[in-house]
Amino acid sequence: MAEFALNARCLAYHGPLLYEAKIVKIYDPVLKKAKTKESGAGEKDVSTKDLPEDMTDDYAYFVHYKGWKSTWDEWVDKSRILQWNEENIRMQKELKQQALAALSRKKAGSGGRAGSPSPSEGSATTGTKRKESDAPPSASTRSVKRRGGASHQDADLEKEDDFMRRPEIAIKVPDSLKARLVDDWEYVTKDHTLVSLPRSPNVVDILKQYRAVAAPKRKTSAEADIFDEVLSGLKLYFDRSLGNVLLYRFERQQYLEIRKAHPDKAMSEIYGAEHLLRLFVALPGLIAQTNMDEQGVGYLKRHLEDMLKYLANHQEDLFMSSYEHTSPRYEAMATGL
Repeated sequence: MAEFALNARCLAYHGPLLYEAKIVKIYDPVLKKAKTKESGAGEKDVSTKDLPEDMTDDYAYFVHYKGWKSTWDEWVDKSRILQWNEENIRMQKELKQQALAALSRKKAGSGGRAGSPSPSEGSATTGTKRKESDAPPSASTRSVKRRGGASHQDADLEKEDDFMRRPEIAIKVPDSLKARLVDDWEYVTKDHTLVSLPRSPNVVDILKQYRAVAAPKRKTSAEADIFDEVLSGLKLYFDRSLGNVLLYRFERQQYLEIRKAHPDKAMSEIYGAEHLLRLFVALPGLIAQTNMDEQGVGYLKRHLEDMLKYLANHQEDLFMSSYEHTSPRYEAMATGL
């Protein structure tokens, strides 16, 4: 059963930040139907033609972000939506504060990117004043104290207390990569530019390059096995989460086009360091949905932070220096105009 109700108030991830939203439609994977509920009326079926294909196997929620134009309304899966409660509201505020701190450090260090609008200036999409909550993403990791959508009506779902006892993981991201995350957010959501695809090196290439450098440091066969498992897990997480978690809305049309053009390729063979870095920000929230024990979390944290240092030390070779401009046709399709 759905973990949220129609018209319910909730928090939804857009990039690494949380925003207040309302659930407008719910897709049922069993019935293969979507429903909505108008004020003063009952539920009614609605079209699912705008539902992404990769969301048809589980419940999906069409949300409207409070204070945003309806062109930003979108389908999200359960990994991007949280209950409206004190714990999650506190997490929303913490993420916003950390994002603003990262932006301040970036501007203090570089004087800001030339020609880049500030968070209070007009949005490249709407041309209107940006809402206070529409801040750039931070590289801070998401807290795993997520009081997600677990419903007390469903005995098969895990108890909230069990979920809250899971070990936390806080990944330390180098400051230079935090600044790059802010730039990445600005390039896509404000400037409406995109990472050129396919990327070279792609995620698979980067993992191989990192392994060649880091593997010799593993002194025992057990350490080497754990190291290889982490790299395999990163690739798996990337391929499975890219379409649902790692893309900004303006990139989704590009994602659909690239999947159509390369149906036999994994996304880790198409995308590169820019989206891999976003995965590190999203990983704490994804890991929170697993049964990893405290020791496993500790091992993972050390390996992830070591790889982040590698990314930071090889930025010129791994990241794009500029993003590509899009055509008016693409922008119209991506923004629903």
